Amino acid sequence: MASEVAQIPAEETPAVAAATESASAEQAEKPAAPAGDAAAAAAPAAAAPAEKKEGGDAEDKKEDGKPENAAADGDAKKDEAAAAAAPVAAAKTDAPPAQKFNVHKTNFEKDIIYLYQFSRTPLLPSLSPYCLKVETWLRLVGLKYENVDHKMRFRSKKGQLPFIELNGEEIADSAIIIKELSSKYEKNLDSGLTAEQRNVSYATIAMLENHLIWIIFYWRAKYPDNVLKGYKVNLQHALGLRLPNSILNFFFKITFGRKGTKKLKAHGIGVHSAEEIEEFGKNDLKVLSEMLDCKPFFFGDEPTTLDVVAFAVLSQLHYLSKDIAYPLRDYMTEKCPNLIGHVSRMKDKCFPDWDEICTKLDLNAHIPKPEPETKEGKEGGEQEKSNEQEGTEGDKIEKELEKDKSNEKESTEENKEKEETK
Repeated sequence: MASEVAQIPAEETPAVAAATESASAEQAEKPAAPAGDAAAAAAPAAAAPAEKKEGGDAEDKKEDGKPENAAADGDAKKDEAAAAAAPVAAAKTDAPPAQKFNVHKTNFEKDIIYLYQFSRTPLLPSLSPYCLKVETWLRLVGLKYENVDHKMRFRSKKGQLPFIELNGEEIADSAIIIKELSSKYEKNLDSGLTAEQRNVSYATIAMLENHLIWIIFYWRAKYPDNVLKGYKVNLQHALGLRLPNSILNFFFKITFGRKGTKKLKAHGIGVHSAEEIEEFGKNDLKVLSEMLDCKPFFFGDEPTTLDVVAFAVLSQLHYLSKDIAYPLRDYMTEKCPNLIGHVSRMKDKCFPDWDEICTKLDLNAHIPKPEPETKEGKEGGEQEKSNEQEGTEGDKIEKELEKDKSNEKESTEENKEKEETK
């Protein structure tokens, strides 16, 4: 700051500029004097202004107590103030403007992944295979994330769930989310696979997400009532609304069924009969079961991206309530027991808090909660509070008794005075 101030030259005031011009004009008119005369004349010339200045100052002080060059001094002070303020103004100009983020979570923490997905259910962390896929992957690779309880009100700019927000940036679509985060944090689950295994994984994931999922969606669109009963969905909690569940369930059945049917026809799976679609699903499950065989995971002892996707899809079948009839679920249980074992292994590995999630419907059961106050401390606080209340009530009673005594004393004195007067 000091160096910046020193580099700024002080401006000349008008009075100083005029005096400089007149002095240079007079010097130009006078002939050049000899060297001796110039030396002799230099002393009186230098002394004369000093005497004049002293006399002038004395007269000015007598008149109003101000020096003759008050205007010049004022201008000099203004120049000093401007010089001092210049670096501050420059600093304000150089400061970068505050960055604005077009995200829902504006008070985000750095490098925390904020996940937007569907609400919990009592049987499954998410009714969306895509949402469950992202959360399973985040847990498996060990990245810090936090679910945002938005009651399913928000969608990504692409109109989808799930999506994430990371450091003020939105990333949508489950496949793109995993790809971006894998690259950023170097968390590639498929790094140990051969080229052939990666090709098999890619093709199988495409079968799961573009075929088997839509077969499950077909059943949901055809039987929306069984979706609510089969997963024990409480729409009041899921949507954060106060309307009765009977009304919410009624509108859900109508809208969910109609929208689902349109999407299924647009996809192409909806043009087939129910028997044909069921057969498609059984074929997909058979292929997966043969691929897995006796291995704990599809490519060996460690899970890969294919295991994450398979778990997210197959759990939608396996954790459907047994009270609801669903032939595809029954086929997997009876004919593909190794797939059931795969789902259980992935659940134990990635969701050790599964029961807590489904019981409390907690979106962030994985985040440590602050310890609650001890019961003894709470009881002690309540006891102190009750003692304080008793003390205040006792004080009130004592004041009332004193007031009654004083009133009795006054009344007895008045009676005595009346008797004496009589």
